[in-house]
Amino acid sequence: MKIALKYFLLVIACLFVNNHASAQKSDFDWSPVVDAIMMVESRGNCNARNGIYCGPLQIAPCLVNEVNNILKRRNTTKRYTLNDRFNKQKSKEMFVIIQSYYNPNNNIERAIRMWQGGIRYKVNRTQRYFEKVMSYMN
Repeated sequence: MKIALKYFLLVIACLFVNNHASAQKSDFDWSPVVDAIMMVESRGNCNARNGIYCGPLQIAPCLVNEVNNILKRRNTTKRYTLNDRFNKQKSKEMFVIIQSYYNPNNNIERAIRMWQGGIRYKVNRTQRYFEKVMSYMN
C-alpha cells in the first residue's frame, strides 16, 4: 500500500511540475497571429492611440494589470508598465502571457476572438474582426 501511495504522489507531483512549467513558457510561435492583429489594430503603428487603447496591439490599462497579476501568480519579478504598450516587443510579450494563461491550448481562433471580444467573447460579435485578422494571415 505504501509503495502505491508513493507512486501516486510521484505521478501527481510530476504532472504538477509539467503543467506549471508549460503554463510558464510556450514554444508556440504566435508571430503570424500577433503581426496580423497589429495590422488590424494599428497598422503596426507603435504610437497609435484610441481612447484608453494604445500601441501596436491597442492594449488597455486593465490588460497590463492582468498581465502583471499573472506574472505575480507565477512568482516572477518581471512587470510591465503602461508605457510598455508602445513597445512592439513588449506588447507581443504581453500578448503571449495572456494567451498562455487564458488560451493554454494555443487555439488561434480563440486568441483572435479573445483579443477583440475579451475572455468571454461572443462568436457573432467577433466574426468580422476574426475575418480581418485572418485575411492578413493568409
